[in-house]
Amino acid sequence: MRTPAFALSACLVALTGCPAFTTGDEPSFQPEPIADTPPENAGERPAAPTPPPPPPPRAVVAPPAAPAPGAIPAPPDVAAVPRDAQRTPSGLASKVVGPGRGTRHPAATSRVEVHYTGWKLDGTMFDSSVQRGSPAQFPLNGVIRGWTEGVQLMVEGEKRRFWIPAELAYGENPGGGRPGGMLVFDVELLRIMD
Repeated sequence: MRTPAFALSACLVALTGCPAFTTGDEPSFQPEPIADTPPENAGERPAAPTPPPPPPPRAVVAPPAAPAPGAIPAPPDVAAVPRDAQRTPSGLASKVVGPGRGTRHPAATSRVEVHYTGWKLDGTMFDSSVQRGSPAQFPLNGVIRGWTEGVQLMVEGEKRRFWIPAELAYGENPGGGRPGGMLVFDVELLRIMD
C-alpha cells in the first residue's frame, strides 16, 4: 500500500514532467520532453541562456561638489572667469577682492608670505593655508607660473582672486594628486619679505 505522501510526489512528478530520483542520485532540473518522440538532441544539455547585454552608458553630469567638512566654501564665481576680471596676455585672469596698502609690488624672485585657498572649477577646495591657520612663505620663482605672474600684480595687504589656466598651473592631467585644469585661488599678500 502506498502512502499519501508518495502518491502526492508521483502526481507532482507527472504534472511537471520531472523525472523522479532516489537518494544519492543527482537531481535533474531539466524537464523531460512532453512529446512522444525524443528531440534530435535528447542527450545534449542545452546551452546556457545568453545574459542580456548591459545597458548603454549614460552621460552623468555631476552636481557641483559640496564642501567637505571644514572646507572653505568656493566663491560664487569659481566656475568661470567673470567679465570684470583683468586679463594678462598669458591668459591669467584676476580681480581684486580686498584692497591693499602701499605701492610696492614683489619681484619674480621675491620671497613672500601669503594666505591662500585653492579650488577646482567644480568648487572643490584642494588646498588652503587659511584652513591650516598658518600662512605660507616661498620665493615667487619657486611656485606655479600663474602665481609667479599673479602675485607680482599685488601690493601688501591686497587680496586677489586668480583664475589660472592649466598651462600656467599643473596642466590638464598632472597626476600625483595635484589638481588639473584651470584653478581658482584667493590669495592675500601678507608681506614681501625681501
